[in-house]
Amino acid sequence: MLNFTVGPVQSDERICALGANQVPYFRTPEFSEVMLENERLFLKFAGAPEGSRAVFLTGSGTAGMEAAVMNTLDASDKAIVVDGGSFGHRFVKLLEVHGIEHTAIALEAGSALTEEDLAPFAGAGYTALLINLCETSTGVAYDLGMVADFCRREGLFLIVDAVSAFLTEAIDMAAAEVDVLITGSQKALAVPPGISVLALAPSALERVQRIDPHCMYFDLKDALKNGERGQTPFTPAVGILLQINERLRQIDEMGVQAELDRVAALAADFRRRIADLPFTMFPQAPANAVTALYTGDISAKAIFAELKDNYGMWICPNGGAMAETVFRVGHIGALTPADNEALVNALLDMQSRGLFEPVGN
Repeated sequence: MLNFTVGPVQSDERICALGANQVPYFRTPEFSEVMLENERLFLKFAGAPEGSRAVFLTGSGTAGMEAAVMNTLDASDKAIVVDGGSFGHRFVKLLEVHGIEHTAIALEAGSALTEEDLAPFAGAGYTALLINLCETSTGVAYDLGMVADFCRREGLFLIVDAVSAFLTEAIDMAAAEVDVLITGSQKALAVPPGISVLALAPSALERVQRIDPHCMYFDLKDALKNGERGQTPFTPAVGILLQINERLRQIDEMGVQAELDRVAALAADFRRRIADLPFTMFPQAPANAVTALYTGDISAKAIFAELKDNYGMWICPNGGAMAETVFRVGHIGALTPADNEALVNALLDMQSRGLFEPVGN
């Protein structure tokens, strides 16, 4: 199967080969060295400011989102949260669960975030802003520079979910003064799901030390203390962490900019190839990681099923109100322009077979 989803994604042969090995014991100096290198390289690629730390949690990207909320926000905070899709709304629900006062900026699906959206919150006593840099459910990328400028002017603590944006969009934590950056193993890191990574700037580390998360597993103080010696408080997803190490080394060898350019080029190549197909771009500001396509009266669910069942390809279906009208194609993982060509040829073949008739005809 060719995998054009946005997680889990295709891994290259070296990552797959590592996954076939027996999982080693991890309370060893050798594994500690791997973890310390993982932390160093992740912070380097995130452009984290001096004195930052990284934590590797065994859990999905949502685990990182929840850990960030629990360990860096408390009842004294008043947060702004950008809610432009299912992952932005996940932040809303996490703030509700943990009793953090907040106001959501509710955007139409696929809409860009603008300065006009932020303006009403200036000088209104807010202390934090939470945003999904790439709202994967709609394929939109938000303007980090604009958000960072607003947070700088307002003195806001900035939490960025970069689960789909890390290694696909240019991110410089230090320049943007991002306090917490979150990603996951199954996106552009292109290894199996199971690890969430948080980069914590010194400003976030200070909050972690004074806030009690009222939780054992997600207590970042404990994770940070263990991380000083390259270890974790509990049994981690050892095999995935070894695969992350291989992937980070690959990126270090090629350079982060080369990886960013590769993903952007894949996205541009796919979008050029679909020009004659009866779909339109759904988001106002498309992310590099994923192309979300509006199908109008053509069933997006049927396109997903046909590609899966008869062409050996996975794309991303949507849920909820967009289930029949939007599908997504990822540009992360071990994909090539030749893979794009294969997918577009499959779509053209479906069109020639009359499968793109409007729903109900």
